[in-house]
Amino acid sequence: MTDESAVVTKSSEKTAKLIYILYLVGIVVGITGIIGVVMAYVYRGDAPGWLRSHYAFQIRTFWIGLLYLFVGGVASALLIGYLLLLFWLVWLAVRCAKGLKALEEKQAPPNVMGWLF
Repeated sequence: MTDESAVVTKSSEKTAKLIYILYLVGIVVGITGIIGVVMAYVYRGDAPGWLRSHYAFQIRTFWIGLLYLFVGGVASALLIGYLLLLFWLVWLAVRCAKGLKALEEKQAPPNVMGWLF
């Protein structure tokens, strides 16, 4: 690995880590999730393959999470939506934790295309 590609990889790793953190902060401050997904779209092209899978995982996490939030919000009128919103909270935390763990191990996240954990 050349010095330039090592710097790009290290920078991309920090960016991927920041996106996971933005998603977790987004539980309290919603706008950070949107910032995170924009960053994932922007930086995924310059990353090596294993890191590109993290960006794909993060992008899918955002869109699937948004769907869960929408359905949970609509269904909350029937009270069952609150359970779905609680599921979303746990789901997001678990996906971010798994992603961060895989990132620290310099591996692709498990089950990138999955809808669950």
